[in-house]
Formats: sequence, C-alpha cells, structure tokens
Amino acid sequence: MLKRFSIYAALVLGLVMSFAPRPAVAQLGNSGSIEGVVKDPSGGVVAGATVEISYAVSGFHRETTTGSDGSFKFTNVPFNSYHLAVTAGGFDSFTQDVDVRTAVPTTVQISLKIGTAVQTVNVEAKDLVENESTFHTDIDRGLFDRLPLESSSSSVSSLVTLAAPGAVADSNGLVHAIGDHAESSFSVDGQPMTDQTSKVFSNQIPVDSIQSLEVISGAPPAEFGDKTSLVIKVTTRSGLGQTKPVGSVRASYGSFGSDNAGFDVAFGGPKWGNFIAANGLKTGRFLDPPEFQVMHSKGNEQNVFDRVDLQFSGADSAHLNGSYTRSWFQNPNSFDALASGQDQRAQIKTYNVAPTWTHLFSTSTLLNVGFFARHDQFNYYPSANPLADVSETATQRRKLTNLGLRSDLSYVKGIHNVKMGATFEHTLLTENFSLGLTDPTINSPCLAANAAGDLVGSPDTTLTDPTQCAGAGLQPNDGSNPNAAAAPFIPLLGCIDLTRPTPSTNDACATPQSALFGFHGRGDIREVALYLQDTITKGDWSFNVGVRGDLYRGLTKESQIEPRAGMSYNIKASNTVLRTSYARVLETPFNENLVVASVTANPLLDAIFGGSSGPIRAGQRNEFHAGLQQAFGRYLVLDGDYLWKYTHNAYDFSDLLNTPIFFPIGWHNSKISGFNARVSVPNVHGFTVLTVMGHASARYFQPQVGGLGISDGPVFRIDHDQNFQQTTHVQYQPWKRGPWVAFNWRYDSGLVAGAVPFATDTTTPVDLTGLSADQQMQAGLFCGNVFPTLSAPLVTCDPSLYGSTRLKIPAPGTENDDHNPPRVEPRHLFDTSVGDDNLLHGDRYKWSLRFTVINLTNKTALYNFLSTFSGTHFVTPRAYTAELGFHF
Repeated sequence: MLKRFSIYAALVLGLVMSFAPRPAVAQLGNSGSIEGVVKDPSGGVVAGATVEISYAVSGFHRETTTGSDGSFKFTNVPFNSYHLAVTAGGFDSFTQDVDVRTAVPTTVQISLKIGTAVQTVNVEAKDLVENESTFHTDIDRGLFDRLPLESSSSSVSSLVTLAAPGAVADSNGLVHAIGDHAESSFSVDGQPMTDQTSKVFSNQIPVDSIQSLEVISGAPPAEFGDKTSLVIKVTTRSGLGQTKPVGSVRASYGSFGSDNAGFDVAFGGPKWGNFIAANGLKTGRFLDPPEFQVMHSKGNEQNVFDRVDLQFSGADSAHLNGSYTRSWFQNPNSFDALASGQDQRAQIKTYNVAPTWTHLFSTSTLLNVGFFARHDQFNYYPSANPLADVSETATQRRKLTNLGLRSDLSYVKGIHNVKMGATFEHTLLTENFSLGLTDPTINSPCLAANAAGDLVGSPDTTLTDPTQCAGAGLQPNDGSNPNAAAAPFIPLLGCIDLTRPTPSTNDACATPQSALFGFHGRGDIREVALYLQDTITKGDWSFNVGVRGDLYRGLTKESQIEPRAGMSYNIKASNTVLRTSYARVLETPFNENLVVASVTANPLLDAIFGGSSGPIRAGQRNEFHAGLQQAFGRYLVLDGDYLWKYTHNAYDFSDLLNTPIFFPIGWHNSKISGFNARVSVPNVHGFTVLTVMGHASARYFQPQVGGLGISDGPVFRIDHDQNFQQTTHVQYQPWKRGPWVAFNWRYDSGLVAGAVPFATDTTTPVDLTGLSADQQMQAGLFCGNVFPTLSAPLVTCDPSLYGSTRLKIPAPGTENDDHNPPRVEPRHLFDTSVGDDNLLHGDRYKWSLRFTVINLTNKTALYNFLSTFSGTHFVTPRAYTAELGFHF
C-alpha cells in the first residue's frame, strides 16, 4: 500500500511537468500575490498612483505606489478577500473587491476615469463578509500587535486563545481546541506541524515572525489532516522587495524579574528578500505554578527565525524558513515540594529547516515542492538528591524528528480553484526515562492510622513485607481491609522504592537494593497523504469539494479515504452568508511518548497502571458544521458556527505517577458539540472591537481502548469541557499617529475538574483524606470561617458549612461525571496596555513605548485542579511590563 501511494505521488509531480512555462510572479504556501497595471482612459500608464488593499475585519492594510510603467505588486498576501482602492491626482478613485484564494498570482487591470481624486475610500458592508464554506478567523499583525499577551514564553498560544473562537486556554501554553485535547496543528508557510507545541513539550515559533494567522475552526478542507480541531495557518513576514531595510529593536522589563530583548529586520531587493527575528527572554515565572505564589519557576528562552526569498525569474522562486529555539526552565514547586527541597528542571531544543521551490507554469497553474526537517529534544532532570523529589523521582530524554516532503499543484480557471497535493512524513521517536518512588507511604506494606483515624500507608521504611506488620503493631496492606484509604501494597513496586530496601522474598527485582526503573524505546512512523480539492464559485454560490487519502504506518497500521464538502450562499441584498460543511478525518495518535504508551507486556508498568489497553490506534471522526456570517452596515460583522463531532478512538493524555512523563491514551469514542462565534467592529473613528466566544460539550465514553491503564465506567465530561468562554478586545487610537490604548476582558466558566476526590457517603462533598493540606489550600476549601493551613488541614466538616472559593463542587449526592461534574470556578480577568508608536514624531526613525498590565484586578483563579494530565495550575497574578522600542 505504501508503494502504491508513493507511485501516486510521483504521478502527481510528473503530471505537472508537462505544462508549458510562462513567466509571471510566483508565490507559495499560505499566501498569494496581487499585481496589475494602472492606466488612464487612453490606455496610457499612470505612474505614482496610490494602490491600497485592505480587509477591515482582520486589520490587514497595505499600500504602494505604481512605478514608471504603471505597475504595482503586493507579495506575501494571506488568502482572503480584499478591498482594493486606487487614487491618483486628476482621476476618480477606483475600487474593486479582489479574492486571493490560491498561490497562483491574482492579476488586476485598472483603468481610471478623468475626475477629481477622492482620498478617502469607505469600506462597505459587502466588504466585511466572505463567501466561504469553512468557518475561520483572520488575524493580521495590525490587530494582534497591540494585544496584551499573557505568556511571553508561549505567545502564539496566547494570541490564538485571545483572538480565535473555540480556543480554550489551559496552563503552560496548552490550547484546548473546541473540546479536544491539543488537537491543533500549524501550517507555517505551507509546512505541516501537527505535534504538541505547549511549553512542556516543545518550543513555539516566535510571534515576531508572524505576519498573519488564519485559524480554521470549521470543517477542514482536504489539504489538512492529522489534528484538525484547530488548523492555524501562519504566514510569516518577508523581506522580498524591501529595498530599504526596515525593522525594530525592543527591550522590556516587568514583574517576576522578566526581561526580554529582541530585534527584527527585513531587507532585500526586487528579486530577493530576507527577514530575521531574534529575541531572548528571562523570567521568574516561565511555567504556571501550582500555587498563586510563584516558587521555583525561573526560565529563559532564546530563539532566532530567518526567512529567505529568492525570485530567480518570473516563473521560478525559492523560499527558506529556518529557526532555532532553546528553552530552560525549572519545574514550579508547591509548598509541599518547597519543604522537601525539590529542584526539578527541563531543557528543550527545537530547530526547523524548510526550503520550498515554486514554479509557475502559466498564469493559471503553479507548483510548490518543499522539504522540511523539524527536531525536538526534551531533557528532564530530577533533583540532585532523588529523595528530595516529592512522591517520585524521574528523568526523561526524549527526541522527536519529523522529516517530510510536500508538493501541491494549484490551477485556477473560470469558476474553478483546484488544488491537489501529496505529503510524505517520516517521524523518528526516541524515548528514555527512569523512575523511582521517594515517598514511603505510596507503596507501604503496612497500614497505620492518621490524625483523622483513616488507615493510610505507614512511613516506617524498615518494613518491606506485609508479614512484618503484626510485629510492629500495624495492619497488613494486602487489600483485605475494606477501610483502608491507601492502595494495596504491590511487591513489584518495592523494586523501585528508594526509601526502603528490597524485600528478600521478591525474586522479581533485578538487584537486592531498590533502584530506578529504566525504559528505552524507539518508534518509526511514516505517513503518506494525497488530496484533491476544488473551490467552485458560481454566482452567489460557493462549493468546496474534495477528498483526502491518508496512509499511516506507525506502531499501528491505518488508512482511510476522507471526503470533505462545504457549501455557502451569499445573500447580497442583506449582506448575509449561509454555510454548511462536512469532513471525515483520520486523527493520528500523539507522537509524544507514544512508544511507552503502546507497551503491552512490561510487568512494572502493568503493576503501576493495572495493565495496558493496547497500542494507540488512529481515530476516525465525522464532523458537521452549519453557520452564518452577517454584516450590519459597515460597522459590525457577526460570524457564528454550530458543530457536532463524533470520534471513534478519542484521545487524551495521562502521566506516569504525577511526573512530567506524559503519554497518550485512547477512549472508545467521544461526542463533542457546541458553537463558536466572532463579533468584529472594524476601525470606526479609532475604535476596533473583537469578541470571540464559544461553548463545547465534550462527552467521552469508556472503556479505555489504548495506552497504559485499564478503565471502564460511565460516560464522563473530560477536562476540556467548558460551558462558555469569551474574550473581548478593544483598541482605541484617537488619531492615526497618536497614542493608543488596548483592553482585554476574558471570561471562562471553568474547565471540568474531574479528579476532585468524592466521599463514598452522600453527606460529605469531598473526601478530605484524599487531599493534602496544600491541595486543600490550592482548591480554596473552607469550613464555615475555618480555612486549612499547611499545619492544620481540614479533617471533618458539617456539609452545610463546606465550600470552596476556587472550585464549583456539586452538593452531596448530586455529583455526576456526565451531567454534574465538579468544575473550576468561573473567572473574569482583565488586561490592558497603553502605548505610543512614535513618541518623538519622527519620520524615518521612531521610538515607541508601551506599558502592559496582565490580570489587572489580581484575581486569584485556577486553570485546572489535579488534572490527570498536568496537575494544578494558577493563572498569572497581576504582572506589569514596560517596553521601549526603536523602529527604522
């Protein structure tokens, strides 16, 4: 089958070579170009005319002047609909709507009429809607450059969650995509990136390198596969045609000892260009900690991005993206970890190289051929003293290398916009980790009563076997006592219990002394995809039809044919677009620690997790979308989408004994439904408003069907489920070159907190013995006027006096994993920034200054609590940042 797909890919490339070449300007990836000639009524060229293109909803705006031959050209233009306006002295203004939906150059011929130039061209309502069948959000640098971003170490995640509906913010730069766990992918100038990009997995591309984003939250077109709940198409910045160098140098300092310095510069000529961005960050709050008070959370990051464009001729061009990022950070401590002296750290190195060649065969046909190589190396280091690590100590050395070839052919003719392509990816995985227990009560052979009278594991490290318990006045922890609050003793885990010697009766241990458990594994994953799609525009109708074929050869073997279809209708009289779409998707497993997740015959791992559900298989998804876009005059546009997704083999992450060794698991199926919406107010008298909102009902159905562990039970709401979230961003700049102010209002109704331990009776909301004093404080628990402290946890409480300031806990006897699960308490967060982009009113050289405040009211709130995947994390406390910049 793999050989057959390779033959098909070769046929696609061979077919396009039969076209006769004609010179023109070639583009690539997620962008196109607009070019043309401006003429007068007699056919003579008009030099010095001003040509502008804009899309008010995204904030995109560019302008240029025609050359001596009347020509103009805009390159690196993201796919979208644009309003083109031309003004020249002695002529009437000219306007036209231009669609850029392909890398094939868009050519416009303009003839001006004699008259008086109109310098102001108004945007009309019809310029605010797009006749597209797929719900998406366009975000240009002109809009997001002033957004107060929460996380400087994962600013792309912050940007997406603030500006795109359906993207729910979780801790450490993690984005929950419309009820899915991290089912997001990037397409950076056409290069697919489908692996995890949150701060505990990899390094993100720097936000300084981004020109614009298109976030697809509707049914994905056929060219996109793997992880498609959110497809984030990134168009990077370019120096092509930049004959006069432009750029900036910036430095900032803020709360938690955070300082950041960076620069970007774009330079080039008519046939070449180079854009470089680099920055370095140091902060005292790199990851989101498990306490509102920041402890042991220092980190630093350095990255560099370089894009080179070469235009060899009108028909041939080359493009190269290169980047390198290194991050180092401490694992934040809780009060429990601080008391033990825990000092865990991590380092991640990421590099990416992606060259692309583009050939334009004719004014209607264009070919892209590209190669990409991306590498992540993640190292996790325990404390120097292993026993200082709370509960367990672990190391990890993980590598992920993604190599690939991609090719796509675009053809535009009449009502058809056809794109066909092939992608081959080869992902190499290396996983190494070690593990040892450091808490003598976790796997104690004996039971002892605690202060509340509950039977828990005895901390006596001299005891190694349940037969010794009676002599010590204790009860054996052999699973026979129904009142035991501790898990039964597992002799095999005694082999890695570093707090006590290995029992002499345990012949399964490799050494007579307890030692770290070590794991080493490799994975080799190959994927081939072929796709064909056509966007058909006929009058007020637009159809997007396509089919994709995926062949997955990893630790399991999967293949699938995936039809994609969408339809939209533009009711021009009311400026309304109605749309509907469908997609069949093969969801490939997460690659991070996929090898260990697929182990099926390891006695120690089976002892920890109770067995294995088998290897992680690919998921099969059917999704349906219906929505509308409505413009109200030229001041407001509303875009909404209702979705329903059914997935067989639905994914989540788990962890290895609360360590940062995360691995994928699979559930039998999931049903996700909800809505997403966006409300945009384009620039009106200096005001710009963007509101994004969403609701996701994420119901998962057991049993567990893949990964370490065995579980079966009722339907449950996964922790990606959130009833409602919204972000409203407002910018105001009273005059074009004056100071500005920006404001964010973020609301989250709260993710599911399914790990809250409930009591077995119906009168007590929470099993207090299942929470340490520190965890009770993190949850904001209280009993009347009594709050827990590190030295005095809550032991018992009258249910009528019981409550929490940070969790919504169901009343006793009403908790239901599906219909009434515990949740994180709703939160309102406010951010603001104020600045001036030209302090000294310079022309060529400018100084800028901005001041940003995150969490203006210093709200104490949680992202999550005891998440199976990542534990407990608090949102950022109030943080200040001042930035000074020099622009040329």
